[in-house]
Amino acid sequence: MRIGIDLGGTKIEGVALLNDGREVARQRVPTPRSNYADTISAVVDLVTRIETETGQTGTVGIGMPGAISPATGLIKNANSTWLNEMPFNADLEAALKRPVRIANDADCFTLSEATDGAAAGAPSVLGVIIGTGVGGGLVINGRLHSGPNAIAGEWGHNPLPWILPDEMPGPDCYCGKKGCIEVWNSGPAFEAEYKSIEKETLNATEIVTAARAGHRPAKSALRRYSDRMARALAHVINIIDPHVIVLGGGMSNVDEIYDEIPSRWGSYVFSDRVDTKLVRNKHGDSSGVRGAAWLWPDK
Repeated sequence: MRIGIDLGGTKIEGVALLNDGREVARQRVPTPRSNYADTISAVVDLVTRIETETGQTGTVGIGMPGAISPATGLIKNANSTWLNEMPFNADLEAALKRPVRIANDADCFTLSEATDGAAAGAPSVLGVIIGTGVGGGLVINGRLHSGPNAIAGEWGHNPLPWILPDEMPGPDCYCGKKGCIEVWNSGPAFEAEYKSIEKETLNATEIVTAARAGHRPAKSALRRYSDRMARALAHVINIIDPHVIVLGGGMSNVDEIYDEIPSRWGSYVFSDRVDTKLVRNKHGDSSGVRGAAWLWPDK
């Protein structure tokens, strides 16, 4: 049995999967915000509850918005800031008395969809999160690729490629740079640009609904978004040439982009044609926690 834990800022969710991917247990508890020791205890309690419910012990994988620094062994880049600079992996292994594997939540999303999701069986899969932020992960031959800096797939903090004059220098990004893909292609960025141009506050769903109704400014906003996504993904295709790109996050629910983006990215990909598939995720909000479980592949 594999146990996956999704450690979020407000909740900690756990699932137990059998070897064939069937879910046999699911539990969730509130995240003890700003308390490191209580977070360790909450994860241990969640694992204990799942194992009590199933009557089995399992491997444990953790997905979280951050990563283990290869340089220090400590957590870095977590928005649950009380985990940063802490030996979370070592402390959790000591508390659970077993090995634990930890990966970024976008990596877990990608691993889930590559294992038994929308990209199952594909030799190479790029998972793309386009929600509150923009992130991603990379799976090659069924195995998560992390890299020596533990940042593989972090395409959102590259600059938007083939930038147009009216896009320069681009909005400020929290990372300290300007014009990152994240500040153009996240859900909040989509909404913010629409507000800045049209002087009207609509959320992403409302903009898309208006576009479908023929509202010209909303249709223009969706075309701009699709073209920027096409440029950004073409840049990644030119580097790693994945067989499948799987979209997740709130903006992945916009049906139009699955036709619009592939119809545009051929202008930017360095090839006579583009055979990369762009697909919607299969497991939705469960992909992260399922991917955490799959951090332990078959031996």
